[in-house]
Amino acid sequence: MTAREMPEQGTPAGAPRPGFATGLFLGRPDTDLLTGPAGGPRRPVPAEERFLARLREFCEKEVDSAAIERADRVPDEVVEGLKDIGALAIRLPRRYGGLGLSTHCYLRALMLTSTTHPALSELLAAHQAIGLIQPLLLFGTDEQRRAFLPRCVREITAFALTEADIGNDPFRMHTTAVYDPASDSYVLDGVKTWTTNGVIADLLVVMAVVPAGERGEGGMTAFVVEADAPGVTVERRNSFLGLRGLENGCVRLHRVTVPAGNRIGAEGEGLAIALAAQDTGRLSLPAVSAAAAKWSLKIARQWSAARVQFGRPIARHDAVAGKVSFIAATAFALEALVEVIARRAAVGDTDTRLDAELAKLFASEQAWVIADELVQLRGGRGYETAESAVARGERGVPVEQLLRDVRVGRIFDGSSEALRAFLAHDLIEAHRAAAGERGTAPGQETARAGKKPGAEEPAGAVEPAATGKAVGAGETTHAGKRAGAGKTTRAVEAAWIEESAWAGEAAEAHQAAAAGKAAPARDTAPAGDTFRTGNTAPAEDTARTGDTAPAGHTARTGDTTAVRQTARAGTPAGPDASAGRHDAVLDGHLEFVARTSRRVAGELSAVAAESGPEGEGLDGRQRFLGRIVDIGAELYAMSASCVHARTLGGADDSPAELADAFCRQARLRVAESLARLGENTDAVDRAVTGQVLEGRYTWLEEGVVDVSVDGPWIAEQRPGPATGPGLRRVIRPAGTAKSARPSDETTRRTR
Repeated sequence: MTAREMPEQGTPAGAPRPGFATGLFLGRPDTDLLTGPAGGPRRPVPAEERFLARLREFCEKEVDSAAIERADRVPDEVVEGLKDIGALAIRLPRRYGGLGLSTHCYLRALMLTSTTHPALSELLAAHQAIGLIQPLLLFGTDEQRRAFLPRCVREITAFALTEADIGNDPFRMHTTAVYDPASDSYVLDGVKTWTTNGVIADLLVVMAVVPAGERGEGGMTAFVVEADAPGVTVERRNSFLGLRGLENGCVRLHRVTVPAGNRIGAEGEGLAIALAAQDTGRLSLPAVSAAAAKWSLKIARQWSAARVQFGRPIARHDAVAGKVSFIAATAFALEALVEVIARRAAVGDTDTRLDAELAKLFASEQAWVIADELVQLRGGRGYETAESAVARGERGVPVEQLLRDVRVGRIFDGSSEALRAFLAHDLIEAHRAAAGERGTAPGQETARAGKKPGAEEPAGAVEPAATGKAVGAGETTHAGKRAGAGKTTRAVEAAWIEESAWAGEAAEAHQAAAAGKAAPARDTAPAGDTFRTGNTAPAEDTARTGDTAPAGHTARTGDTTAVRQTARAGTPAGPDASAGRHDAVLDGHLEFVARTSRRVAGELSAVAAESGPEGEGLDGRQRFLGRIVDIGAELYAMSASCVHARTLGGADDSPAELADAFCRQARLRVAESLARLGENTDAVDRAVTGQVLEGRYTWLEEGVVDVSVDGPWIAEQRPGPATGPGLRRVIRPAGTAKSARPSDETTRRTR
């Protein structure tokens, strides 16, 4: 049994409707689930504005990020300062002494702290998302909440799950919790390897296995453990590639007595609690990734304008321009993801678990690419430390630190590979359920994914030109500028027209519509057959299937006449020309999302039909399913970008320009992933890997020196007493009792 096969009892009871991600992979994307309330983008309420302003001022004036990096430690006074302004209790309800602010405010706070130094945001997120607060709010009793939550305002908590042999497989857990009826308590024994905040925690959420017995089947169970309880020892403080200052430790529990009243939920519910806490916590990584992208954009803009090579700023060189454009467009998309998912999570009427996982996967992968591109853009200075640059008399820009810090996003809270597998498993089950509801075998209906469009669904069909709205392939632009707006440059206007990635197809569709004819069918290669058999469609058809830059007449010849005709046919002239153009472009991207989601649904439905009821036959298709998930992540980000651009709206066209740029880039990536569903090296790679493991290629390893320190690949964490001094670091003002409630003055300051 895998972690994903356990019933997720932690799913909030008030979230019965599937989220956007579920519908997307079922071929029914509903962008209404991403759309916010009328009246423009969400603005922080006054209490949130005051808190975020205090937090920004604190970060700018009281935190020396370079000192944290040098010392590999967050100073006590910085942690105390965060406590003073309420940063440890942003979402904690006011009745427990917290600020009671929104998820949106919490994510904005993480963006501020992560760009100050990522150790700060990790401390806050580990405490509030997967530490004690979230599990108790979701699963705790009233008595437990009253006893422990007020302490979380100033005391730090940690989540102790991972062991040396666990990784993404919690069923390998060795930590035990044996019930003692005489004292109505549990005795815990085990070692937790990587516990974020473990070195400085006052309270721990410990996951342990209760043996089966007369009381029941036992199983993985969650406990609240006092960090200073006898038998709890922080054996070491771990060090990593990045995230210097992270208080991550190895925690040993030797015959630790925990009252039964400290058990969270019932015996055996621990995994559900862990997953529910993680699902909420995964919203923090997209926020941190978006913040990294926004900072990267600022550095890319300033540096590529200041750095001159061959007589012009490097940004004016085409190779560099591509990097700057990618960073800008992706930064917008990542912020859009944070905005739409935070808004939906706050409403609470849908299950956003898959949405959060998809956002975490996409954001962490893209943040890494952005950081790598920024290092390349900065050249030697990108590889140099900020401290070294300052010593040479230049501005200290910690780009190499960014690269080290964001890399962990692809590992934390579920590795990218594990998330793809978990998501694929859930989505296949969703298709089984949908097939059962339809009364058909999985794969019989493919959500029309594999059909060629006919009279009822013409590919690239458009509404009459009078509406000014293109529904299908009419995602082209109008050369006219919004009267009086003056925001869009001629260069951007020209690019919108002459570099339309689907210009030839869009023009053909619009010309057909103007002539009163049905638009020619463009969808090719039924998804259920072509990609599985490996008999891929010709390159031109594949490009059209992905709706990306077919090597059409316009792109090759530079003749933009057809494109201009398309723009005139699909977009109204006059003062609202710019708005109509952007609406048409964004509509076209959303139509692409809808079409491609139906293709993805067809693939998943076919896999569901071919695999056994327990997922038999899927082991050799992890990469195939991973590409499906990656396509869905791109489609999700495209949808969020278009919706967010419209939400921002107004006279400034820049949000729509960034959304369009991101969607064009994403469509190219989608086309590549679609093509690789059939044309790939998966079978060859499995064969080569088998030979590697059998030692066939050991001759290739000769001629190098291995400087690894000898020892077991995975340490055997034997239970028993600690053999060295405890390294726990207490961050608490002298004379403050650990059980003390926040004073009136403290509470007043944090509100």
